[in-house]
Amino acid sequence: MTKPIHDLVRPHLVDIKTYDPIDPPDVLAKRAGVPEEKIVKLNGNENPYGGSPKVAEALANAPIHVYPDPLQRNVRAALAAHTGFDQSNIIAGAGSDELIDLLLRLFISPGDTVLDCDPTFGMYGFCARVAGADIKLVPRDDAFEIDMPAVKEAIDEHTKIMFVSSPNNPTGNLISEADVRELLETGPVVVVDEAYHEFARETMAGLVAEYENLVVLRTLSKWAGLAGLRIGYGFMGARLVDHVIDIKPPYNVSVAAEAALLASLADSDVLLAQVDRLIDDQKRLFAELEKLPGLKPWPSRANFILCQVEDGRAGKVYEGLARRGIFVRKFGHERLKDCFRVSIGTPEQNDAFLTALAELV
Repeated sequence: MTKPIHDLVRPHLVDIKTYDPIDPPDVLAKRAGVPEEKIVKLNGNENPYGGSPKVAEALANAPIHVYPDPLQRNVRAALAAHTGFDQSNIIAGAGSDELIDLLLRLFISPGDTVLDCDPTFGMYGFCARVAGADIKLVPRDDAFEIDMPAVKEAIDEHTKIMFVSSPNNPTGNLISEADVRELLETGPVVVVDEAYHEFARETMAGLVAEYENLVVLRTLSKWAGLAGLRIGYGFMGARLVDHVIDIKPPYNVSVAAEAALLASLADSDVLLAQVDRLIDDQKRLFAELEKLPGLKPWPSRANFILCQVEDGRAGKVYEGLARRGIFVRKFGHERLKDCFRVSIGTPEQNDAFLTALAELV
């Protein structure tokens, strides 16, 4: 008699707590009962202006019948030219999510611990759970800053890796270089996720030459509008790059993603001008949110704003917006139960959001 399939699954994966993803536009439209082109999707931190026009041409001419380069030579050379770092210190992935997963595969053995500064991006904890790591959650302080004494106290001989999102998702605040150095001196691998670097324009990547235990992650999902093609990259020591290459799927960056990355980097001036526009729009949106009674927007250095709603009405506000076809991000996290996160959209989308929100708070 054969065993039930769940008896063959690795025990820690049978009832794993999954990542809470966002639904695609067509599903959101059906939920709201409005045409897909009418919804205002502000829940994914996506670029509302899309990618470079050059990407479509590049994709049309991409040799999709050929396997991509397993060593990512053109991708890494282009990223080196774009960032000013040596390509020996750069590795690309199918989104920075894949690099998070690969780093955990590389470093985590049974009994090892991952340290996470909570609340933060849910993929760190999810990938750690998949890897079978023990997870230590160190709560951020009342201002959502990292509690450095508590973090250092939580580190022990089992701590292999810690994640720091800067700007932090979903709170939008940065970590200082002094704090990053202090974390690096404790010994474990420190992964600084700079997914929103182009909006914050502060980086810890320059420390990679000093610290072999530092990894800095970036993505083209946000500033370059390539979320649907899954392309991210990381800076790290050359020896660590080689280790990641050894364990990654050989063809992890698709031909389509490579073509889109190369076209985007060639058009970076146009894309970064869009980023400038989004930064200006973020400042305007924040100023308008500050005027609404019963709402506290948290200062942010990214393309989103965390909004705290008084009197436990965040759920009602979220549902009220959704009924109007406006979608923001809600959270199951206890610390964020009174909050929602709104991405910066076009001026028209931002205005629609503000109009609806004013009726609900």
